[in-house]
Amino acid sequence: MLGFLTARQAGLDDPLRLRRAESTRRVLSLKLNPDRDVDRIHGNGINSLDIEAVEGRYMLSGGADGVIVIYDLENFSGKPQYTCKTVCTVGRSSRHVHKFSVETVQWYPYDTGMFVSSSFDKTMKVWDTETLKPADVFEFEGNVYSHHLSPIARKHSLIAVGTKNPKIQLCDLKSGSRIHVLQGHRAEVLSVRWSPRYEHILATASADSKVKVWDVRRASGSLLTLDQHNGEKSKASSEAVNTAHNGRVNGLCFTGDGLYLLTTGTDDRMRLWNSATGENTLVNYGKVCNESRKRLQFTVSHGCSPEFVFVPCGSSVAVYALHTGELVTMLRGHYNNVDCCEFHPDYQVSHTEKFAITMAVSNEPLPSDR
Repeated sequence: MLGFLTARQAGLDDPLRLRRAESTRRVLSLKLNPDRDVDRIHGNGINSLDIEAVEGRYMLSGGADGVIVIYDLENFSGKPQYTCKTVCTVGRSSRHVHKFSVETVQWYPYDTGMFVSSSFDKTMKVWDTETLKPADVFEFEGNVYSHHLSPIARKHSLIAVGTKNPKIQLCDLKSGSRIHVLQGHRAEVLSVRWSPRYEHILATASADSKVKVWDVRRASGSLLTLDQHNGEKSKASSEAVNTAHNGRVNGLCFTGDGLYLLTTGTDDRMRLWNSATGENTLVNYGKVCNESRKRLQFTVSHGCSPEFVFVPCGSSVAVYALHTGELVTMLRGHYNNVDCCEFHPDYQVSHTEKFAITMAVSNEPLPSDR
């Protein structure tokens, strides 16, 4: 690290190289922070987390109890020991609370004044953060497994929604209506993700073992159906072709630059795809335990070299090198299955120091239950 600082001081290195080196070093040294805790609000497992991108300060959580919580991650106490406090809660006493498990929560990408939640109560709600009341409610015929707003869209305000119905629903925030459906899957859609590179590109994963990539401006079907065999499967085989996994596909995650797409399936495999060509890069991550029948929320680092993948694995979080498949480490500390994790690339812990963290939440019993 001293060499990087000396080179930067002499003007031999650009600041990005130093930042990447330091971010990588900090990810490789990640461990459970004994001085940091989070308020215990949920009475059951937590299914989804999201940290807003505007300030990187507020975190949303959605639980199996239907409760939604907003946390403040900033430490204003000046003390090393700190508990992230609850800012507000949509609890069981609220008449607007989801009736069943909240499966996905997401901040509006450009403003912390709004967030979106979806649930097994067959609804997706657009919330006003100030009043904690729904500004709009979308109702569906089946359980909602996943939704996603584009992090970069300027020309549309669409929310992609995956439900028990094989058709992907596109809901427009501006008009408050469902404006289009994407047809092609044959089973429930477990995960949907917009590309962080192209605002009209959407990836969807289904229980039919397929992953499809769509250009929502086209009405003629999907652009790509990802094939784990890259088209080289024997023509004599009677098995279905163009499957991404040999089981339900329940996890999707683009890399930060949008050049690659990661998928996870109940075949205990994770695959890395070229998002432009749909080619399976054939990176071998080994066995990636995945017993979830719902969406699996995993995440990729930002600003590291190389980048890393964080995947819930039992009561731990497995950390893999993105392009080599090497299992770098296992982050331990939970007592029960980890359901989701989120990466915070530059959380400010003091005026001079930044560090990379993962947030993972599991179905841990409350202290009184242990």
